Amino acid sequence: MKQLKEDLKNQTFHPVYLLYGEEDYLKRMYRDRLKKAVLGDGDEMNYSYFEGKDIDFPTLREAANTLPFFSDHRIIVVENSRMFKNASEMADYLPQMPDTTVIVFVEKEVDKRNKLYKYVNKNGVAVEMTTMTERELKAWVAVILKQNGRKMLESTASYFLEQVENSMTNVKNELDKLISYTEGREEIVRDDIDAVCSVQVTGRIFQMMDAVASGNQGETLRLYHDLLTLRESPMSMLYLLTRHFNVLLQVKAMSGRYDKSEMAKRAGVPPFAVGKYQSQCHRFSGEKLRRMLDACIETEYQFKRGSIGDQLGVELLLISFAQS
Repeated sequence: MKQLKEDLKNQTFHPVYLLYGEEDYLKRMYRDRLKKAVLGDGDEMNYSYFEGKDIDFPTLREAANTLPFFSDHRIIVVENSRMFKNASEMADYLPQMPDTTVIVFVEKEVDKRNKLYKYVNKNGVAVEMTTMTERELKAWVAVILKQNGRKMLESTASYFLEQVENSMTNVKNELDKLISYTEGREEIVRDDIDAVCSVQVTGRIFQMMDAVASGNQGETLRLYHDLLTLRESPMSMLYLLTRHFNVLLQVKAMSGRYDKSEMAKRAGVPPFAVGKYQSQCHRFSGEKLRRMLDACIETEYQFKRGSIGDQLGVELLLISFAQS
């Protein structure tokens, strides 16, 4: 990342870049910044774009061999090609590519044993765009708010991130809604978030399990029916509940043994979400979590046998959780 930022600042470019990983917002941002830095604004004549696993290599090679027109460079963006997962001719071609061409690969996954990856890592710039930590995400949110004349308390920022889908793209969209909603006012508060933000389903699941832990049957069912109103199917909710209990059990077992980053990796959740899972798993014994997980599995089995309807089945399941 340091090298990428230096190239953008100094306007000196490597022949090839690889932007990969889970965070699509960062990949798109740096892809666009590279294009603008190489070409400036409005130069489409020296820009080519290829996408998908069935890219015609001779066509791509021809574009890369074409000299730029009234410019120092031409740039080619290649997205979701899977060239870094499978064998391709690109690794053999790149050493022969004209030094006036810059190629930017944007990929979800790579195999670091792949010949093309090894070449790019050695001769270009390969940057993994990973999910931000909670601290990084809060800092990013604070910058966006400051740029727009807004602010929120750190506790409000934590609440905001708990409620919304955690991709940077979605966080930015929800911030834009909050900024518009609070026109004429500086501080954003919880009521604003509740009023305008699209709460992610996993956020509702957390709320539902807090209600279960408190034995609040009415609130548990209210949250369930809210999700039904949002057109979430009972089967998808059952899947999310099952996954939630699995993660809680894993986090409970790992607490005190691993740091949050390693726990996130092993449980398959964002690093900044680990604290929420830790806080919630302390409200349940390991035995109760296992019982609830077993009950989810049994309910799914009853669905498949046709013994009970899906909506009623999940409702009875949630009632039993809040009573036990």
